[in-house]
Amino acid sequence: MTKENRMRVPNHIAIILDGNGRWAKKRGMPRSYGHVKGCENLEDICEVAKELGVKYLTVYAFSTENWKRSKEEVDGLMKLFRNYLKKCIKISQKNNMRVKVIGDVSAFDPDIQESIAKLENFSKDFTELHFQIALNYGSRDEITRAVNRMLEDQKAGKLETPVEEETISNYLDTAGIPDPDLMIRTSGELRLSNYLLWQLAYTEFYFTDVPWPDFKRDELVKAIEKYNERDRRYGGVKEE
Repeated sequence: MTKENRMRVPNHIAIILDGNGRWAKKRGMPRSYGHVKGCENLEDICEVAKELGVKYLTVYAFSTENWKRSKEEVDGLMKLFRNYLKKCIKISQKNNMRVKVIGDVSAFDPDIQESIAKLENFSKDFTELHFQIALNYGSRDEITRAVNRMLEDQKAGKLETPVEEETISNYLDTAGIPDPDLMIRTSGELRLSNYLLWQLAYTEFYFTDVPWPDFKRDELVKAIEKYNERDRRYGGVKEE
C-alpha cells in the first residue's frame, strides 16, 4: 500500500489560485502567460484530485476585486475564461465532473454567461468530482446577495423565522455543497482575500510559497499529508 493510499483524503478542498502573474514576471513573460499556465495546471489538478478521491474541489479564479486590475489583464482573463469554459465541456466528461460556477455571473458579458449555463447543464449529472469555480466571487458580496434574497422571500411569506444557520447556508452560492475540509493558498500570501468566509469556519488552512503554476501533484499530496496531521475538534475537546 502506497503512502497516498493510506492518506485520509479531504472530502472537500478549496484552493486560492495565487501567483500566476508573479510566476510569469520571474520568467520575463507577461502576466497573461502566467494565467494561461495556471489554467493548464488547473486541468491537471482536477484530474489528480479525482484520482486521490476528493469529492469536491472549489477554486478561487476571479474575485469581485479583480476588476480593479489593468484593462489589459482583465481583457486577457475574459478571453481565457471564454476558452476554458468551452474546453471544460470535454474536461468534465473526461473526469465525470460536475461543474458549478459560484459568484455573481451577471457582471460578465452575455456570451460568457451563456457558456457558464451550457457547461453547468452539460455536466449536471456527472458524479465523481464536484468542481466549483468562483468567478466574480467575493464572500461579502455572496452573503449580501443571500440576505437580500432572504428578505424578498420573507416579504413573500416563503421564509420562516427565526432564521437558522442551515437557512443561511441554503441561500449562499454553495447551497447543497459541504463546507471545505482543507483550504490551500499558493504563492506565500497569508490571508483569505474575501473567500468563503462563512464556509471556512472550521476548515484547516494550508499556506505554501509555491506559485499556482508550479503546484503539481506532489504539492497537493504534501498539503493533504499536513491535513492528516491536524486534529479537527470543531470547538470541542478530545477525550484523553
